[in-house]
Amino acid sequence: MTRTTIALFLTAGLAVPAFAQSDMIPSVTASDQSVSGGSVTAEQVVAPEKGWLVIHRTDSEMKPGPVVGHAPLEAGTNENVSATLDEDVASGDMLMLMVHSEAGGNEEGVFEYTLGAKEDGPIRVDGNLVTQTITAQ
Repeated sequence: MTRTTIALFLTAGLAVPAFAQSDMIPSVTASDQSVSGGSVTAEQVVAPEKGWLVIHRTDSEMKPGPVVGHAPLEAGTNENVSATLDEDVASGDMLMLMVHSEAGGNEEGVFEYTLGAKEDGPIRVDGNLVTQTITAQ
């Protein structure tokens, strides 16, 4: 089942770039999928600004963990966004697909985020991270 989820995480240390208020509501739409090809695909990502679709490991606690992949996003609606995985992901692993900003980094077009950093950090809507969690098949 595909659905868009905006999840609230009270995780200390996560960057909190704000986005300009607009009629564009950030979202991620993705389904459970095979990762045997070394990538994860979101059917649709809506980003209020240029940024990144970032793939975090997660678990039943639903806290974003280490980054295992990323893909660039344009402002607006992005279709079939595929992020190459930087490390092995096993069937059954949970992955959190999250919208990140391009803001705060030293170099545009270069993904600079590390867990808890401000560079290229997560976009939030009313304090909530913009995510969709899937299970690798």
